[in-house]
Amino acid sequence: MFGIVRPCRHRLGERFTGQWMAHLCGLCLALRGDHGQFARVVTNYDGLLISVLTEAQAVGSDGLRRTAGPCPLRGMRTASVAQGEGARLAAAVSLVLASAKVRDHLADGDGLLARKPVALAARRVASSWGAAGARSGSAVGFDTGLLVDAVDRQVGIEALAGPGTSLLVVTEPTETATAAAFAHTAVLAGRPANAEPLAEAGRLFGRLAHLLDAVEDREADAASGAWNPLTATGASLTEARRLADDAVHGIRLALREVEFTDPKLVHVLLVHELRRSVDRAFGTASCSHMAGPYAPPGGPGGPGFPPEPPRRDRRGLLTGCAVWLGLACTCQMCCGTFEDPWSRQRREGLCTNCDCSGCGDCCSCCDCCGNCCGDDGCGCDGCDCGCSC
Repeated sequence: MFGIVRPCRHRLGERFTGQWMAHLCGLCLALRGDHGQFARVVTNYDGLLISVLTEAQAVGSDGLRRTAGPCPLRGMRTASVAQGEGARLAAAVSLVLASAKVRDHLADGDGLLARKPVALAARRVASSWGAAGARSGSAVGFDTGLLVDAVDRQVGIEALAGPGTSLLVVTEPTETATAAAFAHTAVLAGRPANAEPLAEAGRLFGRLAHLLDAVEDREADAASGAWNPLTATGASLTEARRLADDAVHGIRLALREVEFTDPKLVHVLLVHELRRSVDRAFGTASCSHMAGPYAPPGGPGGPGFPPEPPRRDRRGLLTGCAVWLGLACTCQMCCGTFEDPWSRQRREGLCTNCDCSGCGDCCSCCDCCGNCCGDDGCGCDGCDCGCSC
């Protein structure tokens, strides 16, 4: 999975984590349902924002969720997941952009793709994903040709870019593509008046995604000799940070012009989490939940740990092994929060690089007024000063 919006469950709290996971699972299942199991590998964190935006604008709640079957990523439990045109649009966008990313790596001859047999297989996969994305987009009235055109123009722009070229020239194709995708969520939700501000939010999100990707990859690109916008244009990290901060501010202003039915999750992801994404990319954020993959001293049932589940709720040896294999193969044991395969206790993934700054900043999370949002998980149920941030 990839994306610049990678929220930590400690900040989101139980309610918003559940909603976020519903959209992530909905995107994954939309990919599987329309394009087969292998298509699920293009599931990404930024793609689910399309589904979030569509649902947040929806007038009614009928048909927006369904109950999905057991999945290793959910500890083999069922869950309520997002469905409908928002999830299908997110799937279409994810497929087309994943296809473009593979073609970009093919053009650069990155890693194993430098080998002809691997490159041939990858080219077929990219072509299949592109065609599948076009079909899904057409089914919900979205012309994925806008995305393909943006990707094609990106190649030409990168070839011509050099020292002194503005970073905004390089980010323009990405901005155009994400603007189109964000704006179409207003069409799906039946709120055409929202299209213009959402296009602006999408344009700035695309700019931000491109900039943060360039910042995070700068050293690796320099080591491998790959093209990087900052290196190619000679732009400084200071300039990139200025543009990134401006984009975050612009997205917040654009979202104020959008009429939402329920704006809370959108606000959390596209205001608070984007700001943290910028901090993470530029190395100005750290996670307070660094105690390790399991829990405070004391073990199951000890200090800081919830009581062990009743023995009757535990899984048997073989079932637990099967769940463990599923969790390991899907990276959930490394990069997420999961249930212990046997005891069903909540565990933390082995990675400790989440960017959570904890809840210490809860009372300043609405930076337009400095007042507390009134939600322990920094979920912004609304500012007590009545502002619209």
